[in-house]
Amino acid sequence: MNRPEILAPAGSPAALEAAAACGADAVYLGVEGLNARRGAENFTLATLGDTVRDCHIQGVKVYLTLNILLLAQELDQLRHTVEAACAAGVDGVIVQDLGVLRLVRAWAPGLKVSASTQLSVHNPAGVRLLEQLGASRVVLARECSAQEIAAVCASTPLEVEVFVHGALCMCVSGQCYLSSLLGQRSGNRGLCAQPCRLPFQSPATGHALSLKDLSLIPRLQQLRECGVASLKIEGRMKRPEYVAAAVTACRQALEGQQPDLETLQAVFSRSGFTDGHFTGRRTLEMFGVRQKQDVQAAAGVLKGLEPLYTDPRRRVQRVEVDMALRMAAGQLSTLTLTDREGHRAVVEGPAPQPALTKPTTPQRAEASLSKTGGTPYRVGALDCLIGQGLMLPASALNDLRRRGLEELDAQRGAPRPVPCKAVPPQADGRFPAGPPQLRVRARRLEQLSGEMWQRVQLVTLPVAEWERLAASGQPVDWEKACAGLPRMVFSGERELQRRLEALGDRGLRHVSVGNLGTVELAAPLGFALHGEPYLNIANPWAAAQLADWDLCDLTASFELNLDWIKRLQSPIPVGILAYGRLALMVMRACPIRAAVGCRRCRAGENRLTDRRGKAFAVDCTWGCSELLNPTPLWLADRLGELGGLDFLTLDFTEEPPQEAAAVFAAYLHGAPPPGEHTRGLYYKTLL
Repeated sequence: MNRPEILAPAGSPAALEAAAACGADAVYLGVEGLNARRGAENFTLATLGDTVRDCHIQGVKVYLTLNILLLAQELDQLRHTVEAACAAGVDGVIVQDLGVLRLVRAWAPGLKVSASTQLSVHNPAGVRLLEQLGASRVVLARECSAQEIAAVCASTPLEVEVFVHGALCMCVSGQCYLSSLLGQRSGNRGLCAQPCRLPFQSPATGHALSLKDLSLIPRLQQLRECGVASLKIEGRMKRPEYVAAAVTACRQALEGQQPDLETLQAVFSRSGFTDGHFTGRRTLEMFGVRQKQDVQAAAGVLKGLEPLYTDPRRRVQRVEVDMALRMAAGQLSTLTLTDREGHRAVVEGPAPQPALTKPTTPQRAEASLSKTGGTPYRVGALDCLIGQGLMLPASALNDLRRRGLEELDAQRGAPRPVPCKAVPPQADGRFPAGPPQLRVRARRLEQLSGEMWQRVQLVTLPVAEWERLAASGQPVDWEKACAGLPRMVFSGERELQRRLEALGDRGLRHVSVGNLGTVELAAPLGFALHGEPYLNIANPWAAAQLADWDLCDLTASFELNLDWIKRLQSPIPVGILAYGRLALMVMRACPIRAAVGCRRCRAGENRLTDRRGKAFAVDCTWGCSELLNPTPLWLADRLGELGGLDFLTLDFTEEPPQEAAAVFAAYLHGAPPPGEHTRGLYYKTLL
């Protein structure tokens, strides 16, 4: 059974040094701009080559983060970054955007690509799609249980990476729009402001959107048995002491030692740690916030952690080197050094002299040659072939060792460029032939009026609602019927396919998909596939990827403004969500269920209240719990500005039938908002 990689965050040069000194096998880091921690110190393109060289000398791999949504105007920046990454010889890149993945694979086929957790992949179906795209590794959603992780590992040849320690978002990564809708700072663009850590009141807690930090360090052997290839530590915004403590704890756990979890918790936590997603115990015990005592605990341990990475005597020497010393009368002495990657250095020293008193024995030679403290090297096998009665001064042996390791440094740090031909791609866009069509997405059949059925292009309902309608015997216009699939499918893939097949036999022809797993599940069944906004399509190359998967159309990300959407240059039709209480989060650890249970939620206790008194509904119609914006999106009075789009979707959540009918009429004729409303981000620009 292979030992999994310890992958550490490097948000700064100091954090990188801490990771390497404490025994990390790999680091992930970002350069200016295109990465999900734009607020970290980060690195520069100018120094990336030196950074990679230094890491490779120490036996540490480097993964470059390109894990944000790309805007079309950033193409040149992406191209220059990929070219620099290939020239530096990074060991791989981590991407979120489907367009970026597509471009990187075209430009640099030899560059390994990890699919970021921001892609929200959480089941074997989603991983199968990544295999087709040429990914080398998948970073699973943090919400997966032990059984679900094992099932993915068993289903794919891809390397599986799992977060094992650090901050735990309330929302599935890549699906959070809270920060962008509330403050124009998008997590999908690397600038999350963490409004979820502010007070949100439920019946049981004042911080109902804040989870304790994740820690699976006591379970690393279990993850190893599952087949996990990489154990990832979160924390590119954190101090080097945190990185040192987390890497040390992971290394100790893998080596069968008892890690110091108390110190690890003291250096940073939010009321302690949780493994609720991994165990499936998603209770109120998962929730926590950083408190005064957490900060005080950190102050007490930070100084004591510094020696983990500043004291050269404590450096973990990751690179094992075999040495062979040859000393023969009348010949130059030689030292040969060989590492496990096949690098070989041979250095020569002075010829040995006849020993007057103390000849150089293998034991004496070993004493000098093994002094590798402060370097990444440790001596493995040491073979000494020394002629009888010969002597070489300790200073000469030390010099052989020093020069040999320097030569090994040069070989290990030599550039390993990846071939790259970053040709600017063409974008083949299309333009709508007429005004946008209306579509309706609803939670319940009762929200649909007869006029909606007559005048809309498409009606989307959950699978269960179509099953209910089919069982009722009522006539159904199956040409307009679209089954909306769950936001997340952590289990039950085959059962969902069976239900869709049964509806297909009834006449269903359309399915809407919002994650890679549902694309892969529905595509073989022959349905017309419609892309939801949760696929986060933000550029022409991501849209082209959906077209290659034979999607009929897509709903653009509602984090884009209208100007960007109209210039998307998509080869398939593009629409927007034009009305509704936008889903700000999709959550597996439901804050309402944890607080009062599902029964009281159905009885109407499904609200969280923020510090300003606004009530946010929590709804689980689409599989996982969604946090809904309390203020509805309204564009009915701006219809004249929506030319250039193919369709507008009205998304009904909690509206009673009469209100839904009134909204629909407003969008037919154009009408001002009846009350408080938002324009979303359609007239704003993300930072």
